[in-house]
Amino acid sequence: MIRRLFYLSLGAFLAFWVMRRLQALHPDHVARRTADGAAGMLRRVRDFTSDAFGEAAERETELRARFGLDNAEDSNR
Repeated sequence: MIRRLFYLSLGAFLAFWVMRRLQALHPDHVARRTADGAAGMLRRVRDFTSDAFGEAAERETELRARFGLDNAEDSNR
């Protein structure tokens, strides 16, 4: 009797777990997760590029001050 109760509860748990997994594979859920992931990746790329451009501008300013190239635009003409 206890063995049957155990297997009955195990079957109910597995059925519940499988149903949850199948619902997670619904196209609407997959599309939403993909869109959220892409938006997060785009946000990280934007943050990285803004940080990189900021650091590059700071470094360029340091180098121009160090080598006296403050008027480099006028000397190229």
